[in-house]
Order: sequence, then C-alpha cells, then structure tokens
Amino acid sequence: MREITASGQTVDEAVQAALEQLKTTRDHVEVNVIDEGKKGLFGVFGTKRAYVTVRIVENQIEKTEKYLKQIMKQMNVSATVRTTVVDNHVTYEVTGDDIAVLIGKRGQTLNALQYLLHLAMNKSGTEFYTVTLDAEGYRSRRKETLEALAKKMADKAVRLNRKVALEPMPAFERKIIHNVLQENEAITTYSDGHEPHRHIVIQP
Repeated sequence: MREITASGQTVDEAVQAALEQLKTTRDHVEVNVIDEGKKGLFGVFGTKRAYVTVRIVENQIEKTEKYLKQIMKQMNVSATVRTTVVDNHVTYEVTGDDIAVLIGKRGQTLNALQYLLHLAMNKSGTEFYTVTLDAEGYRSRRKETLEALAKKMADKAVRLNRKVALEPMPAFERKIIHNVLQENEAITTYSDGHEPHRHIVIQP
C-alpha cells in the first residue's frame, strides 16, 4: 500500500500531482487534505500551496478476484474469471477445464468457495457486497433442479399427508425452494435445524 504527500496551487492540482506520481486514478486512492492552501492577494502575494496525502487503496472487487485466482491455482484448476457488478452484488463467473473440481458434489465446494469470497470481500472494505460464484452456468442449472425438486416434494407431502424434510442446503438455495412454493396453498414451508445442517420442511 503506497502513500505520498504532494503539493499544488490548489487541492485538485496537488491530488493530480500525486496521482501522476503513483501512476493511478482517483477511484483507486484515498485523499487526506493536510492544508487547503491560500490564493493570496492578486494570486501572488501571500500565496500558500495546498498539501495532500494520497494513499492507494486496493479495490475490494479486484482484490477478491485475485484471491479466487490464487485458490484455483492451488487447486490446479485452469480457468478464467469474468466479473460483473450490479449495485452491491458481485458475480464471479468461472469458465475453463476441470470445473467439476470447483463445483464438487451438489455444489458443496462451490458454495464453500463462495462463502470464503464473501468473507474476503467484506473483511476490510468500505463497501458491503454480496457475492455469487458461478461455474459454467451451474447456478442456473441448480436452480432448475431445486425448483423441480420442490414441486415434487410438495406433491409427495400432500399425497402422504405428512411432513417432508429436504436435505440441508445453504440459505440462498433454501430461498429458491421457499419462493417456488410460496403460492402453493396446499402446503407451507419452513426452515429447521442449525447451520450447516439447516434444511427445509414441507408441511401439508
């Protein structure tokens, strides 16, 4: 993390001088104004230069992307990462070879990595972001699978007239189940248990 002190006729000039020395842009730095300076009489007499301290702050999103690439390298997975940001939600889309290693059984490895990225993203950043880690479109396929499973289990609960418990899954997957069944008046759904064994129960 680099930091320099620069001066100029105005605060803006001082900041610009610092950016040129650091070879970076305004959105990658934190500025602390030491002295706003003074224009002086006729712009000459009593002029006082402005002083600022400019510090490079690593972008949270870029830093987390580097962290993901380091993890993949350690897992011997050769893949590329495409990052998209919508409001305060960041999606890392991974494509390449050996993607199955990243996904794991029923997406368990992918979910664990997503949790790590969420922690890394918000560890020391100034903004709060939610994170989705996807691999070769796995999330959309998993969503379709969960929606089909939800409807199938709801029918089973009604047919047998008893509660049906689903396998443990993370909160964002449980939400998919709740959403797809919320308009089904024949059943109710609720989550039961404690993480990481929290699961959905479908009740007639």
